[in-house]
Amino acid sequence: MTGRRPPPRFTHNAREPPQGTYRMLIGWLGAIAFVVVATVVVVFNELIGARNQVRAAWSDIDVQLTRRHDLVPQLVAAVQGYASHERATLTLVTELRVRAMSAASLQDKARLEGELAEQVQRILALQESYPDLKASENFLALQRDLVDVEDHLQYARRFYNGAVRDLNNKVETFPSLLVARATGIGTAEFFRQGEGQEAPA
Repeated sequence: MTGRRPPPRFTHNAREPPQGTYRMLIGWLGAIAFVVVATVVVVFNELIGARNQVRAAWSDIDVQLTRRHDLVPQLVAAVQGYASHERATLTLVTELRVRAMSAASLQDKARLEGELAEQVQRILALQESYPDLKASENFLALQRDLVDVEDHLQYARRFYNGAVRDLNNKVETFPSLLVARATGIGTAEFFRQGEGQEAPA
């Protein structure tokens, strides 16, 4: 009776990757993750800074609009004593002031503020038809204040719209748009007095 031969043994000659390769791979993945996280943090901080700049710029506009709103009733009162026949214009200015102060949207506010500014200029122009009004120190002081408001408002509006443009460019371009969408940071509205234009979302 012959003995059975044991089954042949097959040796596995495939070499496993050295541990150094795994460490290198982990190192590369860690570096990539670090770069991604750092980029997200930097972009997010830039978006927050741009948004804060828009808010600060709007505060400057709001200050000047409040100054104009405070001066309009004084202007109306000063003109009434000299130009009572301009009652319709004075009433319209008063109504526009109230509507502008209570406007719900920035677009409506821009339109109403533009109309208010036009009517204020019409009232200031009445001095050419009423010599006594032109000689009034109170009226002239109000005129200087309102001109100063318009000058500051024009500068503040340009600065604000520039800040809005910078924010919107960041929100709408890659890669910051990915961070903006993930964090809920959106575009802002331009403030163009008299027309009110909303930036595309």
